[in-house]
Amino acid sequence: MIMDNGIAHAGERSEGALPGLRSGCLNRRSFLSGSAASLGALGLGGCVTSDDMGRAEAAKFYAAVPSEKFPIPAVDIGKLDPKFFRRTVRYDTKEAPGTIIVDPGNYFVYRIEGDGYATRYGANVSRPGFLWSGEVYVGRKAEWPTWTPPKEMIQRQPEARKYASGMPGGLENPLGARTLYLYKNGVYTVYTIYSTSDPETIGSGITSGCTGLLSQDMIDLYSRTPVKTKVIMLPA
Repeated sequence: MIMDNGIAHAGERSEGALPGLRSGCLNRRSFLSGSAASLGALGLGGCVTSDDMGRAEAAKFYAAVPSEKFPIPAVDIGKLDPKFFRRTVRYDTKEAPGTIIVDPGNYFVYRIEGDGYATRYGANVSRPGFLWSGEVYVGRKAEWPTWTPPKEMIQRQPEARKYASGMPGGLENPLGARTLYLYKNGVYTVYTIYSTSDPETIGSGITSGCTGLLSQDMIDLYSRTPVKTKVIMLPA
């Protein structure tokens, strides 16, 4: 895999997320939650806690997005540890604003904002055996991208052959609503930062080298990330 400044081609070991299939980076978990966010009755007892307030704010971030080409359901934030809610945090670094830093050991992705601050997102990351570290960059980006199973996967799982020409974008597509493709020296590494609608994957190691954010978080990061953006994968 990737160690320090080198990137190994991982196509033959890539595993997937479609039910009964394996994609380039994901495991066998379902990526559809289809559930609506629910806050409960805040303040009914006359006392609203800071956690209640945090969930109320999170509900705004993770509300349904009906305006998308494929409407995105609200996140059931009851299934998401509050520490993984999107938030602005202190983050001291010499990296330029806009740089993306992935911290797989703590399941966070940071977008550097400058002046000692960053936007922090909860993430799912590589599982043991597929962890890597190093510096790459966003070589291309796509909305509702097509997913194509690698030939090695088709050999292992013939049922994936029906997607050999590509699976169209949509909620069932393993790459989700937005994808950032990671490159090194002009070559696609087979790794991505992608979207998931499953809050139960956040804070876990489930992929074969990719990093997943909730769709609402990924839309936010994607909209502020141009091609050529520097991405740093920290050691786990």
